[in-house]
Amino acid sequence: MKPIFKHSWALLATSTLLAACNNFDELNVDPLAASGDQVQVEYFINSAIVNAQMNPDVAERSFVLYWKTAAHQQEDEGFSSGSVDDGWTTAYYNQVAGWLNAANTAIQIADEQTAKGQAKAYTPNLVQVARIWRAYLLSEMSDNFGPVPIDAFQGVNPSFSDTKDVYYYVLDELKDASAKLDISVVNPSDLAKQDPAYGYDYAKWKKYANSLRLRLAMRLSEVDPAKARAEFEEAAKLDLLTTMDGTFQVKEKPGWDALTGVMSREWNPQFLSPTLFNIYFGLGGVPSKDQLPASMAQYVKPADWMGVKYEDHFATKTNDPSAGFWFDGLPYSIDPRAYKAFIIPGDFTNPGFSNYPSYTSNAKNTKRNLVDDKGAVVQTIDAAYTWNPGINGEWGAKGAKNKVSYYFSGTIPRLSQQFRGSQSQRIFFAPWETYFLLAEAAERGWSTPMTAQKAYEAGVTSSFSYWNVPVGSYLTSEDYNRCGTSVNWTHTDEPAATRTLNYKNGYTNQAGTVAFTYPTNNLYKNGTVKNDHLTKIITQKYIAQLPWLPLEAWSDQRRLGLPFFENPAVENPLVDLPALTQSNYMKSEVAFFPQRLKYPSSLPNTNAKGYGEAVGFLGGKDNAFTPLWWAKKQ
Repeated sequence: MKPIFKHSWALLATSTLLAACNNFDELNVDPLAASGDQVQVEYFINSAIVNAQMNPDVAERSFVLYWKTAAHQQEDEGFSSGSVDDGWTTAYYNQVAGWLNAANTAIQIADEQTAKGQAKAYTPNLVQVARIWRAYLLSEMSDNFGPVPIDAFQGVNPSFSDTKDVYYYVLDELKDASAKLDISVVNPSDLAKQDPAYGYDYAKWKKYANSLRLRLAMRLSEVDPAKARAEFEEAAKLDLLTTMDGTFQVKEKPGWDALTGVMSREWNPQFLSPTLFNIYFGLGGVPSKDQLPASMAQYVKPADWMGVKYEDHFATKTNDPSAGFWFDGLPYSIDPRAYKAFIIPGDFTNPGFSNYPSYTSNAKNTKRNLVDDKGAVVQTIDAAYTWNPGINGEWGAKGAKNKVSYYFSGTIPRLSQQFRGSQSQRIFFAPWETYFLLAEAAERGWSTPMTAQKAYEAGVTSSFSYWNVPVGSYLTSEDYNRCGTSVNWTHTDEPAATRTLNYKNGYTNQAGTVAFTYPTNNLYKNGTVKNDHLTKIITQKYIAQLPWLPLEAWSDQRRLGLPFFENPAVENPLVDLPALTQSNYMKSEVAFFPQRLKYPSSLPNTNAKGYGEAVGFLGGKDNAFTPLWWAKKQ
């Protein structure tokens, strides 16, 4: 018999492919020579799903340092300032090739078994599951690079397809696979353990496929609206993923393998970002004193408090509306999910407080200094029970003199340990996303099973349920956050251009007032709108997707320019982001934000023809700033 591994991708390592197939140990044959008669389809599906959780090495580089940074779900100036690392990119590229190969091998084995009359009653369903997962993986790879090989399993050097063809292909695959899934099929009792997401519950796989089709159809909204609408409306009539028990999620576990938590590396601080700071701040109008222990009430600031101004130590050459100020306490009101996701500095008894890195005491060191040009202490700041974002961009001399917020883990809110200890379940798709997609579609005038407002409010409610916080009066709030957006669906009044806030000069202690200016997001309706329905939808979707779906958050920002992302500071020029300068930093432009990953440097050597095709389809240079086909171009 022919070995099943007769096709492989040039970048695929067989050890990767088989990493999760522990069942091969039960075979008294060499797995590399195993035939389709000896290997079970479900082993390869299990491999494709498990390995796609990413081992800690790949997860740190791609999920954390690329996706979360690009999505502004954490603060790390690397990728957001244009810096890329070929080693990181290569590691991810090779891994996703392996996941795709495993999914395709599952389909190949099933087809061979069917042709020989050796298929089981549930084999046709396994084929559909593998196709659905392969569709997701292709979309993930394409959303990172753009053009990728659809036929990557037909030879050593595959041809590349343009992004449009990739999307049309995966949409067709999802439609057909969902339709062919037979939910009446009864599985053997031991099959469920081979599916770490749904235990081969075919009804759930069908709903996931249909909701995933909504996601990918909506991705085309700005570049191919007719196709987007047709695909979306057709899928919206089907069973969708709308309940928490249908969430596509995979259990993490401690250690060092594909199931180890994607955010578990201790040396990644995972700070609150300026984007999240401005979005959370005041949104929903829920007072901090109603969310926190009574002992913290003393740290809560008035609603009209801007903070303490330190213009010599905090960057100001950015369009971040909060730039130049240190918030020396806790916001009067804030989105209730903020304190769940990011833990207040000094709140050491909070179960979510992270001691990482555990080999130092930095996480509990809340006192830091501002110094002068000669290193002499200007002021000591205790950051306990304060709420400030990490840095973004190049702070120049100001950063050198700032020992408070310039990458010090004890002074900035950091991601909860809930997501860092490899004890959670990594989410790939949750019900809130279905609702927000339906809300956006309804707002566009497409045919949907519920109104835009009902879908929007259902999405918010679903997210609150995940965080185990009450919705209360949140949905009726007309309070603006620091981006100028409110929660209430019917409240679409634009905020005033400025708002007078109180502040204190950090050097003289002199009180004063400042005209706070809401940021202008030139990427959305030329900056004229801050509080329309679509802004509300994407704002809430962005919050809900944290921390598990940064790639989706990044994709929404690339597609729509929403939510508002501040530019990196340019106190000094950014070497990897030359388009952003000290003369244009107050404007938002596509060129100021990473759009994709550059192909691995090895690709031109291993597949020169394919690389040439890929770059040609890109329509621009092979760098981080060439927008993908479906993304905004200006």
